[in-house]
Amino acid sequence: MIENEAYCTDILTQSLAIQRALRSLNKLIAEHHIQTHIAEGMSSGDFARQKRAQKELMDIYELSNIRGK
Repeated sequence: MIENEAYCTDILTQSLAIQRALRSLNKLIAEHHIQTHIAEGMSSGDFARQKRAQKELMDIYELSNIRGK
């Protein structure tokens, strides 16, 4: 669109739509990871695995707060 010199608001509309779609995808991936990998790690009974799961959960939280806005 840029190379074809499309109208600025058309480019902006497409860009925002892509960003919304990526936010939705990120949310689905994070939910899946928490419901599967984090849940398994927390219920494993293995202290090291539980700590890794906690760190991953905090990492997801930080990423969503920084990039989710």
